[in-house]
Amino acid sequence: MNGNDLSTAIRNCLVEFTTYSDELGELDRALGDGDLGITVSLGAAAVDVALEALPSDSTPSQVVLACAKAFANANPSTMAALVAGALLAGTRVWGDSSSLTSEQIAQFALAAAESISQRGKSQVGDKTILDAMFPAAEALLAAEPGENALDSAISAADAGVVESKELQSRRGRASWLQERSIGLQDPGATAYLRFLQSWKATNTLAVPVSSLTEQTK
Repeated sequence: MNGNDLSTAIRNCLVEFTTYSDELGELDRALGDGDLGITVSLGAAAVDVALEALPSDSTPSQVVLACAKAFANANPSTMAALVAGALLAGTRVWGDSSSLTSEQIAQFALAAAESISQRGKSQVGDKTILDAMFPAAEALLAAEPGENALDSAISAADAGVVESKELQSRRGRASWLQERSIGLQDPGATAYLRFLQSWKATNTLAVPVSSLTEQTK
């Protein structure tokens, strides 16, 4: 996958991903401040505009750096800052590569998860996005030749979301609920799962890019 292919794949994915904005907003209202759906919608729209303006010969790292900047600038939220930092960390794995291998993609996923862990001072079991990110990254890294790595990552992330539902939130605004957070589904972990599912849906079915800006007006 070269930079142009990656840009198209991201834009297609985000069209599908934003259809989950209401769900993510509802989950976040139960555990947080309720702005995750807005963060996703505004960030996705900004990314779409940024990628459309990129030259077609941009490297994968340049594509992701544009995503990070656009997503962060579109939102003042903590999640937006963590996601932007994770994307920046992932590009260090790729460097100036003009085309990506499955191993590089898996290493990107791991670097992104580690970045959020470090910056957010959280780990698997704290009931955060990491409960989906780390299992998914590990599944990508462990995938055997010929195995559908994305399906494995989605299954691992899904299991992480289900398992973390019974945990007590230990980070962010959700931690204020203490025991009352047990039984509620983490919005961040769910968002990562939905992103992976959206990637599979759009890049398998070749859903055409549409205007995210119009969807968020």
